[in-house]
Order: sequence, then structure tokens, then C-alpha cells
Amino acid sequence: MESVLKGRAHTFGDDINTDYIIAGKYTKTLDFAALAEHVFEDIAPGFAKKVLPGDIVAAGRNFGCGSSREQAPIAIKHAGIGAILAKSYARIFFRNAINQGIPAFLCDTGEIEEGDSLLVDLGKNVVELPDRGKIIPLTPLSPVMLDILREGGLVAYLKKNGTYLLSR
Repeated sequence: MESVLKGRAHTFGDDINTDYIIAGKYTKTLDFAALAEHVFEDIAPGFAKKVLPGDIVAAGRNFGCGSSREQAPIAIKHAGIGAILAKSYARIFFRNAINQGIPAFLCDTGEIEEGDSLLVDLGKNVVELPDRGKIIPLTPLSPVMLDILREGGLVAYLKKNGTYLLSR
């Protein structure tokens, strides 16, 4: 994971549930590219076609509420989203995102607008909006969460660091 993430903002409001992220009718596949083709389609038709690698989702409160399906963060990841910013998350979604290797940060997204250029600086724990000269503080992630993200997700992290856990 890079220490500075750059992308365009795609904004969503409060209470974006996992059914809005990926509708249940698409969750019966292990073809992650197929999941990505349908990400956010019920609330943002055409989203998957306009997202560029590294773009950033900026949402309101309670992002990822609803069912605890892992397909929601998987669809986001495979659509090319580089990070998620939200005022708050459903707890299970937040951990699923980190476990899938998707940087998910808490911050006040109220000033972020659709299409804004964003720089997420992990060294400074801020989001910069360079075109508008704004800086938004991030709530820092724990060191272990950052380590999981650096490895690309929990499975990769455990393969590298967790062999002692498997031998017990």
C-alpha cells in the first residue's frame, strides 16, 4: 500500500447498505470481476464503467450497514476503488474491508464533492483536496490494520506473519 493514495471522489450519502454496494442477486459467484461490474448499480447506474483505478469512495454515516456479506468490499476492491472514506462504518463491513485489503478511513466527508481530486496521506493522517486547498484530518488506523493493508489483506498478512498462530 502506498503512503499517499490519489484518486477522484465518488460521493454517497448515509446508510449505504451492502445491498446497495452489490445486490444480493449477484452474490452467488466467485467471479470477482463479475461482482465489480455491478457495484453500486442500484444507486449509481453506470458506476462500474466510470470508476478509474485508485478512485475513492467518500460516504456519510453507517457505510456498509445491512448484511455482513464479504462480497460488498470484494466488489469495491475489484472495481478498482483505492480507498473508502466515511463518517462512520458498520463494524463488520469496516473489518471486512480491511481484511480484503481496502483502505477504509474515518473522517468528516462533508466537504468532499463528486469528482474532487483527493490525496490521502497516511503519513500525515489527512485527506487533501488540492484543487480547493482543504485538509481534512483522518482518524489513524491501528498499526496492525496498517500492516494488514500493506500486505494486501488479512490472508496475505497471516501467510507472512501468522504461522505461529497456525501451529498452536
